[in-house]
Amino acid sequence: MEININCDLGESSKLHSTENDPLLLEIVNSANIACGYHAGDKPTMEKTIEISKKNNVSIGAHPSFNDPENFGRKRLNLPLSEITKLVIDQINILSEVAIKAGVKVTHVKPHGALNNMACENYELAKVISESIVKVDKDLIFLVPTGSQMEKAGRRNGMKIASEIFADRNYEDDGNLVSRSKDNAMITDPEIAKKHVIKMVESQALNCYSGKQIPCKIDSICVHGDGKSAVNTAKEIKDGLIKSGVTLKPLDKMKKFI
Repeated sequence: MEININCDLGESSKLHSTENDPLLLEIVNSANIACGYHAGDKPTMEKTIEISKKNNVSIGAHPSFNDPENFGRKRLNLPLSEITKLVIDQINILSEVAIKAGVKVTHVKPHGALNNMACENYELAKVISESIVKVDKDLIFLVPTGSQMEKAGRRNGMKIASEIFADRNYEDDGNLVSRSKDNAMITDPEIAKKHVIKMVESQALNCYSGKQIPCKIDSICVHGDGKSAVNTAKEIKDGLIKSGVTLKPLDKMKKFI
């Protein structure tokens, strides 16, 4: 079985540190790079791409609402035409930096509130998927498994990578437990590893209640923030390899070649 480990990186801002990024880029297979709207800037993009290239990590755009004050985590109701523009603009921003570094943007993964809203709202998910195709129909759409984005992307004929979250708990409807709740995050690396291995082996989401929801799993997201981020990523990588999984960048997975 082929699995990918991805991480949101290059998110330099007053709300987020990138100090873990170099270490994480030695562990993960794909990087979702902030494009300057919720976090990041051109020098950070350049540095993140440079380290990614050195470690054979594939890079993707991580588009968000243009809301750095809230790190892109505040829900905003924008006209769909604005959603189209912000998604296309952010992919192009990262692509320009990547091309200069001699690499290619291979995937797109929405960030924060934009991601959460599109998981629930098919029309929003459809607009995001159509926006990505307008830039490049071969871009891989990295989306939460079972989400409206997965449905919209598949109907749009896109390359879909379905992801689970290593360090987040799930509600019984398959959505992530809100960060406003105490049980949203899994901070113990050992528990996160067991959480991931169980989901990969059973091809099902582990809900906090104990319920399991069958799903497709191509990629595992580990978050770069938090004191245990690097250890969690290491534990998950080691655990997956020991369980017989082959780890690959998204664009090198057989299903996308």
